[in-house]
Amino acid sequence: MQLVIISGRSGSGKSIALQALEDLGFYAIDNLPAMLLDELIDELQQDEARRSSIAVSIDARNLPGALKRFPALLEEIRSRGIDCQVVYFTAEDKILLERYSATRRRHPLTRDSEMTLAEAIESEVEALSGIRDLADLVIDTSQLSVHDLRGRIAEQVAQHSSEQLTLTFESFGFKRGVPLDADTVFDARCLPNPYWDPRLRPFNGRDSEIIEFLEDYPDVIAMGDDIRDWLERWLPAYLASSRSYLTVAIGCTGGQHRSVYLTEQLARHFSTRYRVRLRHRELGIHTAVGESMDASA
Repeated sequence: MQLVIISGRSGSGKSIALQALEDLGFYAIDNLPAMLLDELIDELQQDEARRSSIAVSIDARNLPGALKRFPALLEEIRSRGIDCQVVYFTAEDKILLERYSATRRRHPLTRDSEMTLAEAIESEVEALSGIRDLADLVIDTSQLSVHDLRGRIAEQVAQHSSEQLTLTFESFGFKRGVPLDADTVFDARCLPNPYWDPRLRPFNGRDSEIIEFLEDYPDVIAMGDDIRDWLERWLPAYLASSRSYLTVAIGCTGGQHRSVYLTEQLARHFSTRYRVRLRHRELGIHTAVGESMDASA
């Protein structure tokens, strides 16, 4: 049995994700009380031939006590040998505020309280912290369209194998903030910046002009080697802890040159042993290593 538990912040795309999984053949249940999760599995295991893939959504509308017991429930489920993924959705506060303003929907936590929308958004983070800390995969939907999100669900969730680590390398620009779904962040802003050469400014870290510029500097090569060696040292530990996803984010000022170059090099290095995905946030590219690099997220 494959079980996907979807959770996250209201307005971050949980319903879209659940619908996408249902379209892919999953038996989908929205807003399941966490305390009923074990009973649901007992029931569905009797009919596993027809319902081998299940997706459930658990959100902040649960009773506080049920959410606090979620870690114990998850441990019990996995002890029964069930392939279980926890996928947590999030987005920047300002994006969530804009989405609620655009749809004029009420936040679930404001319906029976006097909280403002901003207070409800903040309170929800605390209520779901226990699930967020145990998530196998965190997806930041701040800059994803509905089409992009459905694609991520199909690629990273529905087709995921619990026996193999999915390693995502992501470049980004610090001026637009650190990605909310990053597990490990490295800062490349101390490296020589091609941006200050007007002839190089239009290119990005995938172009030969930028590659040649950066590879002339020993510090660039040294940083790439240090990040590679750190990952070589610690990836086995992540695997040993049953970690099935890891997102390594590398940032520079604008997310166009240095961070793009480093993520490209690292992704290619590790692609021979891991399932690797490559994401350049500021370039709008999200692809598996080996796929056409013209595909955009």
